[in-house]
Amino acid sequence: MELSMSMKQTQTLSPQMMQSMEILQMGSQELLEYIQDQVQENPVLEMEEKYGKGDDTAVLQRKLEWLESTDAQNRYYHQQDTEDDEKDPISNYGTVDEREENLYLYVLSQLEVMDLEPELLPVGRFLVESLNQNGWLDESVEDLAEELGKPVEEVEKALAAVQSLEPAGVGARNLSECLVLQLQRRHEDSELAIRIARDYLDPLSKSRYGLIAKSLGVCQEEVRTACDLIRTRNPRPGGGFAARENLVYINPDLFVVNFPDHFELLTNDYFFPDLNISGYYCRMLKSTEDNEVKDYLMGKVRQAKWVVHSIEQRRSTLLRCAECILELQEEFFRRGPGHLKPMCLADIAQKVGVHESTVSRTVRDKYLQCASGVYPLSYFFSRSLGAPAARPGTEENTSSPDFAKALLKKLIGGEDKHKPLSDQKLCERMAREGCELSRRTVAKYRDELGIPSTTGRKQYE
Repeated sequence: MELSMSMKQTQTLSPQMMQSMEILQMGSQELLEYIQDQVQENPVLEMEEKYGKGDDTAVLQRKLEWLESTDAQNRYYHQQDTEDDEKDPISNYGTVDEREENLYLYVLSQLEVMDLEPELLPVGRFLVESLNQNGWLDESVEDLAEELGKPVEEVEKALAAVQSLEPAGVGARNLSECLVLQLQRRHEDSELAIRIARDYLDPLSKSRYGLIAKSLGVCQEEVRTACDLIRTRNPRPGGGFAARENLVYINPDLFVVNFPDHFELLTNDYFFPDLNISGYYCRMLKSTEDNEVKDYLMGKVRQAKWVVHSIEQRRSTLLRCAECILELQEEFFRRGPGHLKPMCLADIAQKVGVHESTVSRTVRDKYLQCASGVYPLSYFFSRSLGAPAARPGTEENTSSPDFAKALLKKLIGGEDKHKPLSDQKLCERMAREGCELSRRTVAKYRDELGIPSTTGRKQYE
């Protein structure tokens, strides 16, 4: 047996470094919960809310004004907030009316004020409680009547009352009835649509307009208009309602504001409170002569300073990575989806001067809001489809999946609906546009876009 000595270097991570890495990869909601936990555990840390501070409120107002000018939905909510409370633009943040959120409470509140016969009200309540999450009734009237021990006629009367409530289509027993209930709320140009929704849903799903027109004795253009009307109805009237525990709110970590001559990148700092080291405990640390108290406070102060440093480092790294993404994907922020360029973690890591794993942790569970919508930062990392290709006559790179999907959608949108393009023909046309893909890849992207095959897209005479 031989003994030997050797020297070697190994890298180990301290608990502080591991904590810093964990904070770096936290999403905004997770980080907020972490801050709250740290404040509860560490008496030296003090949390000060930013809401109401002059500078922060001004920045928030600026963001909301930008949202108001670029997005119709955000404009509605922003106007509602500012009308309710001019001094505090986020006074309504996170408040939800439970009745608007819960389908059953929403429908029951309408049922309670209806002028129903006394014996029908409990039957109506039972029917509302029997609705599924889409707002439909899964059971037949006969089964429900048997379960209640009531005559079928009485249950049908109560069901008619429920089906007259909002949202339109609630209480339907199948897709056809759901669409008919919604169409009956329209008093003009819906008679033909009601007939089609009631008797011709299968031909409608296959765009057999000629067959429907011949069966009903009307012109094909009228059928097409009626079918377009049917497609605007909501097949799941209860889909807009959800239980509170199922709701997921996304708080963007970053905002990209598009000015006429430049972009501005803003961090969502107002979402997080300010963290400070308690002056009271710092004075106690200096004045106390109790070694046990001093050691305890020194440990808590070091821990608090490291938490504050790690959170600031997270913000700084996130901002630097986002600036590089904005620089490399400028075409996307100017022109929207369909213009992403191939970009990988190494591209950002090289520009920022960090390891790829750091970039991966930084973009994890982080979101960016721009004029096109809210996107996870991982969305902007788009792999290359192969050798960079340029569209004929331009210098635009077309080798990213994002551009390929946008081009595919454009080609299908402009095809002859009576003779839709097959996947092979789409493949050939995309190649002529400088985007060479295999037929299988074209079919894969078409499925991801939710576009049916040639058979599903074909419109018959």
